[in-house]
Amino acid sequence: MDPVDTGAGRGIERRALLKLGAAGGLGLAACVGARARTSAPAEPDPALRELAAIALDEARRLGASYADVRLCDTRRRDLVAREARVERVRESEERGFGVRVLVDGAWGFAASARITRDELARVARSAVELARTASSLRREPVQLAPAERHVAVWNTPVRRDPFEVPLDEALARLLAINAAALRQPGVSFVNSSFDLVREHKLFASSEGSAIEQTLVRCNPAFTLTHVDRAQGAFETRDSFSAPRGQGYECIEDFPWEDEVARAAADVLEKSRAPVVTPGTKTLVLHPTNLWLVIHESIGHPTEYDRAIGLEANYAGTSFLTPDKLGSYRVASERVTFEAEKTAPGALATAGYDDDGVATRRWELVRAGVFVDYQVTREQAPQLGRARSHGCCQAQSWRHVPFQRMPNVNLMPGAERLSLDELVADTDDGILVRGRGSYSIDHQRYNFQFGGQTFHQIKKGRVTGMLRDVVYQARTPDFWRSCDAICDASEYWVGGSFNDGKGEPGQSNAVSHGCAPARFRGIDVLATGAV
Repeated sequence: MDPVDTGAGRGIERRALLKLGAAGGLGLAACVGARARTSAPAEPDPALRELAAIALDEARRLGASYADVRLCDTRRRDLVAREARVERVRESEERGFGVRVLVDGAWGFAASARITRDELARVARSAVELARTASSLRREPVQLAPAERHVAVWNTPVRRDPFEVPLDEALARLLAINAAALRQPGVSFVNSSFDLVREHKLFASSEGSAIEQTLVRCNPAFTLTHVDRAQGAFETRDSFSAPRGQGYECIEDFPWEDEVARAAADVLEKSRAPVVTPGTKTLVLHPTNLWLVIHESIGHPTEYDRAIGLEANYAGTSFLTPDKLGSYRVASERVTFEAEKTAPGALATAGYDDDGVATRRWELVRAGVFVDYQVTREQAPQLGRARSHGCCQAQSWRHVPFQRMPNVNLMPGAERLSLDELVADTDDGILVRGRGSYSIDHQRYNFQFGGQTFHQIKKGRVTGMLRDVVYQARTPDFWRSCDAICDASEYWVGGSFNDGKGEPGQSNAVSHGCAPARFRGIDVLATGAV
């Protein structure tokens, strides 16, 4: 993101803002601050709708069969501390708009950081011109699944806007986390960070939708390091905190001192732990580890554009090809994956996507069988679906909206089963916690994952820690080996604050919920074995 710039190249110039005000409307910059802090205005801002109408009217006048516009204002704050000093304070804010049109069955898109009436009309003309050029090259005309008209406001529920928190207060909390860590035995170094985002946007379409949304995300984290100077070795342990689609309360409410103490004990034990003996093992994967496996091995393969080869040049393809839909057993009967953009606190949660479609829930895998993809309005007719799943999203005003991953969750077991009970039912295995290194092929078929901590399970009891553990499998073999999933009381939501896709690349945030699960017959390697 660009740094804050109050010059002519960012946001609305003061002179242009005065002109808009004199004409009975207000610019985006004047509206966004108050609107973003309002919990639930009844209607989308009329001044923003008036601005959007300029682009929509011009696109229709020039022959667009469909048009939409997104007016966006995104603010970021990135804070980093190491030991007793602040390493980085970065503030950024950018504003702009993008216009997308359909002309003769082809898309055209153009964008600008200058929000004026003349610029809105000019960019709409550019989008139409690009669409006309593209129409001569298209293979098949774009068809959009029907979508309801929405005039609505949706905001991430927040108790405390992170951008209303004084900078000194947030930095003091970071330094307090570090101080608590350095008081723990064996901790040599500590880094902590808060990554905060507030995205405000108005979506308006030629079909009559006008949707204003404010989306807030927070990503707090730390890493502890223990250095064994005698051995010339070190070990680290990342926090088990998770990024959330919430306000600053997710930072205030998290038990940082308890997590720091546990992490410090873990990193010290880890430094003394024996290297795992390679072989075929039973694994009990904690949600702090399992969420990333879900993301890579189920989330990405069920993206429809990837499955039909549109991502092959960059991100790869998918082993879950359309011929497998409705019949292929990708997992055991215990396993059901649900996709959604509606769960409170999850990162991809919103009221509406960037097609103006209301978000919802649906199943990707039902009782082990692959049953659906993630689709947008454009993709739904290609797949024979009557409606979009609400999976269209752009990173910012300057990016083209396209299919992005929703929250993808492993449903908890229906029968009562706690983590303690699952461990007690495991004779010989390894309990894995935390996100580690990973590798997965371009089809999302062969993978390898690590973790943060690894505890041996012997005769139903957690014993000592192991280290240098990675596990590898083929995706369908791995999920078919799942023979137990804990119940909803053990459900936990992790996620990625920055998930990349597309060319030019875009990033989005997405969560994955799950409960601890057991997998039999998984190959385990020792990364540190000599």
